[in-house]
Amino acid sequence: MERFPPMALLGGHLATGLVDVTSDPSALDSEGFWAVAATFEGRLTCARFRDVRPVEGRGLPASRWRGPDARTWSTSLDRIAYTNGVTRIREHIAAGEVYQANLCRVLSAPVTADADVTALAGLLVRHNPAPHAGVMRIPRYGIEVATASPELFVRRAGRDITSGPIKGTGQTEADLLEKDYAENVMIVDLVRNDLGRVCVPGSVTVPDLCAVERHPGLVHLVSTVSGRLRDGAGWPELLAATFPPGSVTGAPKASALRIIATLEKSARGPYCGGIGWVDADRGRGELAVGIRTFWIDRSEGLLKFGTGAGITWGSEPEREWQETALKARRLLSIASAERPGTFSRHDLRTEWPSFGQSTGADSLSRGWR
Repeated sequence: MERFPPMALLGGHLATGLVDVTSDPSALDSEGFWAVAATFEGRLTCARFRDVRPVEGRGLPASRWRGPDARTWSTSLDRIAYTNGVTRIREHIAAGEVYQANLCRVLSAPVTADADVTALAGLLVRHNPAPHAGVMRIPRYGIEVATASPELFVRRAGRDITSGPIKGTGQTEADLLEKDYAENVMIVDLVRNDLGRVCVPGSVTVPDLCAVERHPGLVHLVSTVSGRLRDGAGWPELLAATFPPGSVTGAPKASALRIIATLEKSARGPYCGGIGWVDADRGRGELAVGIRTFWIDRSEGLLKFGTGAGITWGSEPEREWQETALKARRLLSIASAERPGTFSRHDLRTEWPSFGQSTGADSLSRGWR
């Protein structure tokens, strides 16, 4: 028997009994319930499960999580490298090559062989609730991901498509700057263009622009972009047109991806990719942007977490570094639970509550084209 049998808990659906795994996005237009994980670099894993049930109230009991020592976290870009990267992106902006680019760093810490990502997911949903929280565990295929994502990448209900890009972060609403609002509008334009490639002409609209959303420890600016998928287009076309998510790349997307590749020292992996579910029988599905996301890399024996910030001409290097720290601080404290001085009041023997039931170039640019 496998130590960690395959399962997924996404969008209020508990899925067990793995039937099939494929990297072909056309499977999402076939039949059955699929858990989906895509790395930022374009590796797609679609897993079909036999047994699926809604989770209401409390679900599976979580196993005990013993996280890494808080002192062992390291970063792929230190403060100097990151702030220098911000300066370099501003030079690209001054040269007219890009308007905005997202600069990210990957944090990592040693984790024990018996670490179960579902236990970490239970901690996240208890102490950092998020609208798109979930977990996907298929160790045989290198998928052990727990997310507390606040951001909708794409929701599909029949032919209706919705995206909810986030740009602009502060500890409070008063911290949001004019630069944050401008950055959000830039990315909304990018998402509109992406959806316009696969949606009925004239159907792409922006029902909500720069709404303030409050999440544990911070606030975000969130917009909503909607459209109607054209006849003949399905999940392969939708993903090819929109991936990687615009909010974690930049504008223009192709230029931002090229710049990102020169500045970042570590693959983002599931961070900034997509994670979610598709019910092919009902023509519905929802993928979140893989932010506020942890994953276990068994080949390196590491727990990993990504954090980043959108860089514009108005960016101040030190402020952007601090934004990445703000986004990571609370989540790393939770992941290092059961260590002295961090979340000592956690009781990990409780059962899981329901997860995030929502209402409603090269490999970097390859996607599924």
